[in-house]
Amino acid sequence: MARVGGRNLAMSWIAGVLCTGVILGLLWFAIPIVPTLATFAGDTLRTLLP
Repeated sequence: MARVGGRNLAMSWIAGVLCTGVILGLLWFAIPIVPTLATFAGDTLRTLLP
């Protein structure tokens, strides 16, 4: 990670951990829709391709 003048290393780590937590939380909430999306994509492909 490049050092930028005026940036606090501790705050950078805290912000990085929080951002990672938010992304992981969003992925956790998105997991239940995966089977539905797979079914939708499969049905769509079966309809489009003879």
